[in-house]
Amino acid sequence: MTTPEHEPSAPQPTAPEFPDRVRRSSGAIAGGVLLLAIILWLGFDAMFTGSGRVPWLALAGMILAVPLVTAFTFRPAVYVNDDRLRIRNPFRVVVLPWSQVAGLRSGYSNEVVTVSGKRYQLWAVPVSLRARKRATRQEARAAAAGEPGAERRSGLFGRSGAGVGGLGGIAGGGAGRGGASGAPGAPIRAEGDQFMNDLRELQENRAHAEGAQGEVTVRWAYEIAGPAVAGAVVLAILLAVG
Repeated sequence: MTTPEHEPSAPQPTAPEFPDRVRRSSGAIAGGVLLLAIILWLGFDAMFTGSGRVPWLALAGMILAVPLVTAFTFRPAVYVNDDRLRIRNPFRVVVLPWSQVAGLRSGYSNEVVTVSGKRYQLWAVPVSLRARKRATRQEARAAAAGEPGAERRSGLFGRSGAGVGGLGGIAGGGAGRGGASGAPGAPIRAEGDQFMNDLRELQENRAHAEGAQGEVTVRWAYEIAGPAVAGAVVLAILLAVG
């Protein structure tokens, strides 16, 4: 009796060597906490002390405002690993394998450009002109004092040196502080600009890697848009009824 031969199984995709590193704006989160506290305080006060249509208007207003504040403050984040870049913006999530990234641009906003020409803004990495000016002043002082550039920080994935592991740190804070420049003698950059430079280096190193291939996917955040639209509709009806 012969035993059946087993066909070789198809190779399974390997998981990224390093887990996602997450970037958020601490300033946006702090602002979100403050705004939500004010909205809930005023809203519940109107609901429990108001009369007539006021409680219903307050409830509809909170249903509209809370998702929007959450979307623009707590939700934005950038997830990075050695295979892809995942951008979570207020109303959608964009997953970009490094092979689909054509470039990363920093102007008055930070954005990623795909090989097809589409652009996606990185809401979690805001541009701070103030931080850029502070970094420029630090660079000028260092040059005047004859000091070498900033020391190399630990990489995006906890390593140092050239290549993927030699990228700058991916801090969770906002782009509001002058950051290390990445290598001795390199110019000092604002934290947000340094983060974008790190992403460019990672994209250059991983664009042709086997695990970094694939298509761009976009998912809309219906869990945010749905409640906001419902609150807007109820509020409009209450205002129209008078």
